[in-house]
Amino acid sequence: MTVASLCAPTKYAPVSGRLLMLGFGSVGQAVLPLLLRHLTVKTGQISLIAASENGVEQAQHMGVDLTVQRLTEDNFQAQLAPRLAPGDMLLNLSVGVCSLSLMALCRQRGALYLDTCIEPWAGTYTDGYLSPSQRSNYRLREQALAFGRAAPHGPTAVLTQGANPGLVSSLVKQALLNMAHDTDLGAVQPRQPKDWAALAQRLSVRTIHIAERDSQSTCRHRQAQEFVNTWSVDGFISEGLQPSELGWGSHERHWPADAMRHGYGCDAAIYLNRPGLATQVRSWTPLQGAYQGFLVTHGESISIADHLTLQQNGTLLYRPTVHYAYLPCDDAQLSIHDMAGRNWQTPQTQRILRQEIKEGTDELGVLLMGNPRGVYWLGSRLSIQAARNLAPFNSATSLQVAAGVLAGVVWALQNPQAGVVEPDDLDHTQVLAIARPYLGELVGVYANWSPLQGRSRLFKEDLDQQDPWQFKNFRVQ
Repeated sequence: MTVASLCAPTKYAPVSGRLLMLGFGSVGQAVLPLLLRHLTVKTGQISLIAASENGVEQAQHMGVDLTVQRLTEDNFQAQLAPRLAPGDMLLNLSVGVCSLSLMALCRQRGALYLDTCIEPWAGTYTDGYLSPSQRSNYRLREQALAFGRAAPHGPTAVLTQGANPGLVSSLVKQALLNMAHDTDLGAVQPRQPKDWAALAQRLSVRTIHIAERDSQSTCRHRQAQEFVNTWSVDGFISEGLQPSELGWGSHERHWPADAMRHGYGCDAAIYLNRPGLATQVRSWTPLQGAYQGFLVTHGESISIADHLTLQQNGTLLYRPTVHYAYLPCDDAQLSIHDMAGRNWQTPQTQRILRQEIKEGTDELGVLLMGNPRGVYWLGSRLSIQAARNLAPFNSATSLQVAAGVLAGVVWALQNPQAGVVEPDDLDHTQVLAIARPYLGELVGVYANWSPLQGRSRLFKEDLDQQDPWQFKNFRVQ
């Protein structure tokens, strides 16, 4: 993106009603400048509700009113209903406010809705009586989709549209098209949702990782019993302590000893009886190379696997294994290690890195594996320097999320009666076109990596040497 384009940015959509943002943490502060830049809005048309005064100065600097109010199950309707009317939009960037409750309220009020993940009410997962399945993203997604099926037409509610989940679903589609172009399949254009699954099957895609390495760093070292991250600490800990979840592929032949099926719904995913922050997998990105990341639950692990499923008469024909493989910034890794040693007790001291970041890049993309040509990674390489040049109040991580949110907001405004939709339902070309200026380098790379590559012969490991794309080969025992 050039300086000239920033001075005269593209205006994607007019906002006819009010836009109410819920939450103004690292992601909210990242998103607001992009909304003001690319939406046609009048003074007072955008307003904020946040649980704390953090960010008040930033809101005032951008001329947006911020109300400090912590929302609960008891007060959210009284606080939000008067501020939502037909044609308005609720942009939910909060933590610990129930997405399903907000979606229901928006439908009652005729308002549009978008979030970056499906959230339960704060404290829900501290209930010791809930099973791992009841604390899963799988369950939250099934509830949200059931809500949508009950009334398929109505105000648009876009679920989980940030970077991941969100943008990565569009990147998977683009990666499939790129791979088809680079093989004897040539130019193809899927027309129906299941055409994407058929294309993935023809390309022999067996496993898909959301492969991310965040190398952003600061000169201020992490302190004892402090959790440091480049985005929401509460959000990361919350999802990291949920059971590890992954879409389960049709090619898998080694059932994990600690794995369980949910027993209801789409059956595209399984969960492990351990938290994501205690589950590691091998993966690869172009800059980092091979690494061991955390298999933290994310909505895209389930939705991508579900959307890329082929069945005939109830028999599963094809589905790739899909999961996150996240290597966070070094201070976040130390924070996880310390937290694990304290039996997963949440640290009292938290710090989100932003202005103090000195260097580093967030390398976020999708890694498609199984094609004879090799693994293919497609994604964003955004440095902290580039992020600061592109938008204020951002790190590389937050700007990638903000780009996905912007694309989702524009799509919702242009498609206001689409009902409940996921990132996989959106037009991937439109989403990537809107987000592209904020993603730094958008890179597609082939490589000959596999999880069996370079494994030491000094240790006896239970590996499947015949099929490198089995989950047991990726998982760090």
